[in-house]
Amino acid sequence: MFWLLLAAVSCEALGVGDDGTGILRVSFADGQEEMTRTSAEIPDADDFTITVADSKGRSVYSGLYSACPEELEVPSGSYVVSALSADFKKPAFSAPQYGDEQCVVVKDGTAADVKLECNQQNSGVRLKVDPDFLTAYPDGVLFLKSPEGKLMYGYSEKRIAYFLPGQVSLMLSRGSVDEVLMTRTLQAGEVLDLKVDVAASSSSQPDRTSARIKVVVDTSRVWVSDAYEIGGASGKGSEPSSAMTVSQALASVGTQGVWVCGYIVGGDLTSSSASFSAPFKSRTNILIGPKSSTSQKASCLSVQLPAGEFRDALNLVDDSSLLGMKVYIKGDIVEAYYGIPGIKNISDYKL
Repeated sequence: MFWLLLAAVSCEALGVGDDGTGILRVSFADGQEEMTRTSAEIPDADDFTITVADSKGRSVYSGLYSACPEELEVPSGSYVVSALSADFKKPAFSAPQYGDEQCVVVKDGTAADVKLECNQQNSGVRLKVDPDFLTAYPDGVLFLKSPEGKLMYGYSEKRIAYFLPGQVSLMLSRGSVDEVLMTRTLQAGEVLDLKVDVAASSSSQPDRTSARIKVVVDTSRVWVSDAYEIGGASGKGSEPSSAMTVSQALASVGTQGVWVCGYIVGGDLTSSSASFSAPFKSRTNILIGPKSSTSQKASCLSVQLPAGEFRDALNLVDDSSLLGMKVYIKGDIVEAYYGIPGIKNISDYKL
């Protein structure tokens, strides 16, 4: 991508040499590890694509955040780290794109941390069509058009249409005649509500065939991605859709009866160790981490599996295919279980 190339050039200008190696750690900024699930359009941070490239554009890592190693050992130098929730090249409904891009320098023998802060990268429009407009133009078809393409916006459509930042036009098509009703330049993260109506003639019996079309920007409804609540542990955990992340749970020791979401990454816990690969020997406990690739015990939560339903369903001895699977667990967050914070008194779970 052009923006990635530019960033790589900028990083290269920092002039850091390639002697020795260091550690690069990629994560989301505090509060953005998991986007709120109150809307189906908001992506889960685990599903973001992470790309790490050196100053010459060579790929170090490209894949899902959930599978990205906690630590990448790389030659000392400068790197471009980017995150995208989805690929977006042409207009589409219900397709917001979130992302971030940062340049980081890794020095010999040291570790560098990148905290990604993702904002909406594309823009959107939502139409509100007045009933008078439907009466005046029953055979008319509304389109939203940008240089990359156009979308037909049905009179009953309620979804947001998303576009690359730039000019977007609202058009009315009647047979072979296309009329541009309005053109607006949208910025990244900007989402407009447009009201489409008609201004009736001054006669007591308005002639709808000659009604003048009104398109008004509802200024009370111009909003950006910040309107979406992102992250934050307050109110988290009351149900699976608002489950705490592992990192939020680690900071919420003492909380009881809450949902926590993570990946089953290991088991066979002792006070000083854990196993991260099959075969497993203990049915009484598992380890959940923030990513499916997590392999450090200190980054995880230990989970006590009481005898019965929960042990039968979640232990890795009887079903090693659970390794790497996302799980939602409801229970009490305790200060220590096998040497690290953990979950006890499980009352429910979902896979």
